[in-house]
Amino acid sequence: MSLSATMRALRQTSLDGPRDLRLVTDAPVPSPGPGEVLIRVTAAGVNFVDVSQAHGTFAGGPQPPYVAGIEGAGEVVAVGEGVTGLEPGVHVIGAGIGGGAFAEYMALPAAGAVPVPEGWADEQALGLVVSWPTALAALKPLGGIAAGQTVLIHAAAGGTGQAAVAMAKHYGATVIAAASRSKHDVVRALGADHVVDSRGDGLADEVLRLTGGTGADLVLESVGGATLGESLAAAKRVTGRVIVYGLAAGEAAITNWDLVYRHQVHLVGLNIGVLIQAAPQVFGEVMGELFRLLAAGVLRPTRPTAYDLADGPKALADLEARATTGKLALLP
Repeated sequence: MSLSATMRALRQTSLDGPRDLRLVTDAPVPSPGPGEVLIRVTAAGVNFVDVSQAHGTFAGGPQPPYVAGIEGAGEVVAVGEGVTGLEPGVHVIGAGIGGGAFAEYMALPAAGAVPVPEGWADEQALGLVVSWPTALAALKPLGGIAAGQTVLIHAAAGGTGQAAVAMAKHYGATVIAAASRSKHDVVRALGADHVVDSRGDGLADEVLRLTGGTGADLVLESVGGATLGESLAAAKRVTGRVIVYGLAAGEAAITNWDLVYRHQVHLVGLNIGVLIQAAPQVFGEVMGELFRLLAAGVLRPTRPTAYDLADGPKALADLEARATTGKLALLP
């Protein structure tokens, strides 16, 4: 297959946020290096990581100018040295923390490229290697969710949150879902037992009321800022777990004094990229369980909200403003 030397892509030109994403037509088409595959991108996932990288707040993120986007799905068109098991023509979904997905072509690590499930369109697989494993890792190996326990899920109407609600219900948990009022019907339709206003005052008090004063066994925390303090206060004393995997509202100051005298809980940080690198066996277990959930119909393909590639800045701005529900995709 003959490839053009250049392509359309969204290039991040500063660290001043998504407004400085620029559509270019002369980005060089990457070549797959050893252990990589080159895909023709048919759909790129929009994640909060992309927003964080655009602001320069993602630790170790790329420096501008760079082609943005960490998650891409599409057809393999070339393979690098040492790659086996993936041939041109196969459709895969994968992620690369250095970016490159918001483009017509993307190079992906072959080891982390997952075939798109049979019968699924490429855009329906978005989330399979980022959002869904994050939710599952937070619930199971790190969060230790069990039947009869209560879990508070922040940003429950988002891509990761929706998957977490479905999986938590499958495991027999009582789900308290936090979302803005305009999204409550969406979250209720997923099976949440209780829905609370994520932007209202007294979130921790409401969780304590719903749990008879004991608090949630597990909190999935992706908001940060002042909400982290509410999450700690909403968790059950001594045995409660708070899994932190995002900071959409910014950093928070939690001290050792807080943990000794105010919030006696288990506080665990989760970065799915670090989990893959530092604990590949755990990640393998997560992915094995994820595909069992897919086979059981617990997680089902859904159509993301799609934007044209040129509208990437708007998609990221909408995500940052928490004005979206479910998964978002850019279509090159």
